[in-house]
Amino acid sequence: MTAQEVRLCGLLLQEHFGDVVEKVGTHLIRSGVLTLRALAYETKLALDLVKKSLCVLVQHGMCTFGAGRRGPAGPVEYRINCEHILHMLRYPRYIYTAKSLYGDTGELIVEEILQRGQMTMSSTVKTVADRLTHNMPEGQSMDYSEVVSAFSRLVETHFLQRCPPMASAGSSSSEAVDTPIPALSQPAEPESHPECYKLPYINLTGQGKRRRSSEDGEDDQRAAKKAKTDNSECGDEGIYWQVNFQRFHLHFRDQAIISAVSCKLDQTSSEIVRTMLRMSEVTTPAHAAFTQALSANECKQSGIKALIVFHQIFRALPPSYNIARPILDQYLTLLVDDPMEFVGKTGDSGGGMYVVNLHRALANLARATLESVVQERFGSRSARIFRLLLRKRHLEQKQVEDFAMVPAKEAKDMLYTLLSENLVQLQLTSCPPPDYFCNTATRRLLEKSQRIEAILASLQATGAETAQLTEVEEMITAPERQQLESLRHHINKYYTNRLDSSENQVDETIFLLESYINSTQASR
Repeated sequence: MTAQEVRLCGLLLQEHFGDVVEKVGTHLIRSGVLTLRALAYETKLALDLVKKSLCVLVQHGMCTFGAGRRGPAGPVEYRINCEHILHMLRYPRYIYTAKSLYGDTGELIVEEILQRGQMTMSSTVKTVADRLTHNMPEGQSMDYSEVVSAFSRLVETHFLQRCPPMASAGSSSSEAVDTPIPALSQPAEPESHPECYKLPYINLTGQGKRRRSSEDGEDDQRAAKKAKTDNSECGDEGIYWQVNFQRFHLHFRDQAIISAVSCKLDQTSSEIVRTMLRMSEVTTPAHAAFTQALSANECKQSGIKALIVFHQIFRALPPSYNIARPILDQYLTLLVDDPMEFVGKTGDSGGGMYVVNLHRALANLARATLESVVQERFGSRSARIFRLLLRKRHLEQKQVEDFAMVPAKEAKDMLYTLLSENLVQLQLTSCPPPDYFCNTATRRLLEKSQRIEAILASLQATGAETAQLTEVEEMITAPERQQLESLRHHINKYYTNRLDSSENQVDETIFLLESYINSTQASR
């Protein structure tokens, strides 16, 4: 893990949970695996504070534990989960997605569970119903059944999942520190639990309660205490729920594919792909290269509504589009024949069997993202060269000049810029011309400026006279100084001043490239 990632994880922990949790979490990141006693000793924190910090991290799925190097009989060791810490950057996006799909109720359900890490269904329903009631006009209230319905839909579409139960309920007292607990082990992955998406029956009727503004703090404390005592009365005690981050990420991936189809073809084509993805959203494995494909008989026997047959796609399309069967057949043929290969045809039964080529779609999106980055940073001609190298794989400089129709000097400068930014690689097949590695004028000027700044800093440290400093400063001519100022202005304009507004776009780009890398690794 890079130093910047460690620093980012520390800042996120500090912002959400405070300095103590940040100190414990950051130390675990740097150390890898530690026991409770070792962690308390190395961080110089009180044992109770370390216990509470680990409880917070485990509660939010950011820390795992298990048998240590001494085996099951040894003390429990703790390991940080950096990926889940970085998920906090996407909390607003998860909440907004829930709102767009399931309205205000879905938004508050996801928000509450993200804030607390894990919650029972009954506690979540009561809390959300109270919050919605508080924002309603006087005399109106939110019924528990409506919140239960929204919670059920989130579970059915796998946006929420049960926290996996402990492998065995090893008991330990609060006085134990590193006492061997052979029966205690970290729960398995949620998906491996057979009842991961099974809703419990809860005995919960009523409506949300309005709280008085002057007693908000007291009411929150009462609600927290009451939730602990009420869980046993609702029938879901011990069954906790958490946000399924992977399912949200799959939704983001699907939305990126739908948006790409809309830009490449039209809105109707994107709606067809949206329908296909929706039909297989809970049946396709997370890292599958294609959407799930079943035969018509298998669908009928298993009761799974899977994406495949032409007639199923036709019936699942929104009625507002009013697409006739021949038109749908033409659209599907167009999608299959498109060079982007987002949709593939795997059979002819039932009017045709279709799948969405997820890996190919991610590869095309990642490629388009890289091309866009090159064009934004280095211009359209550099992007033309970059696309040419992507398509041809290997080209000599003379071939790049000919195919891209760019003058030799400009092609050389652009290739060097792309090479210096690690966007292209150089493979020597023969002795290059002597001037191949010459620096561009801008690079030479920047290096000259850096050398002069270093000389000035050295002279100032030794107490040089003003005349000497002026003489060194004049080594950069007025035109060169103007060019440097223009370059700095360009950097400030396009990088520094836009950092805040570009955070979401950067996250989308990182997510897209990570999805492509994970898909590539899974397909090997």
